[in-house]
Amino acid sequence: MPRAIISPSVLASDFGQLTAECKRMIKGGAEWLHMDVMDGHFVPNITMGAPVLACVSKGVPGIFMDCHMMVSEPDKWVDDIADAGGSLYCFHIEATSDPLAVIDHIHQRKMKAGVAISPDTPSTAITDEIGEAADMLLVMTVYPGRGGQKFIERCVPKVAELRARFPDKDIEVDGGVGPKTIDVCAEAGSNVIVAGTAIFNAPEPEKVIALLKSTVDTAQAKAAAK
Repeated sequence: MPRAIISPSVLASDFGQLTAECKRMIKGGAEWLHMDVMDGHFVPNITMGAPVLACVSKGVPGIFMDCHMMVSEPDKWVDDIADAGGSLYCFHIEATSDPLAVIDHIHQRKMKAGVAISPDTPSTAITDEIGEAADMLLVMTVYPGRGGQKFIERCVPKVAELRARFPDKDIEVDGGVGPKTIDVCAEAGSNVIVAGTAIFNAPEPEKVIALLKSTVDTAQAKAAAK
């Protein structure tokens, strides 16, 4: 199973200090930074786009930007995000009729490709062909569009179903994840953990990052011993 990676969601950060906030997370042990890009069409909110990501990339050299594209035309933005320094481009399967073409475009631009599913989308929407083509699969555990929502536990079995089919893929969970909800995510087989308020609002974010990571490590060790 792929190793544990913690990807703090900058949606919970102080946007006025975005570069400093990203540096603070990396110093605290985060490997990736989860950048929520919302277009006001696919979701009823607008956050940031390529110009902001380009500034972060310039201000934090070597940053791995895990770009979660909550946009209605995912293929349209691949080049802009690649040019801005995006490392991983994760789009929603609900937003396109040709996910394989989008994955190909992402790979052509030398980014990792992620495919996300919203809470009401079954994991079977990610066919074997799509899952094999992608580098990461994202199971949303809240409805995309805004931060601070409550974790939806009924989404967790989708993680287990995808892990059974794709034992070597990165599988990410995003939404309401923190110290109280990490156990079920880790035990279901998720290895990439997105957490926003649980990390950014913590007095010692490095301790939360370490706890999330060690929980995934422990769950993986337990699964390997079976």
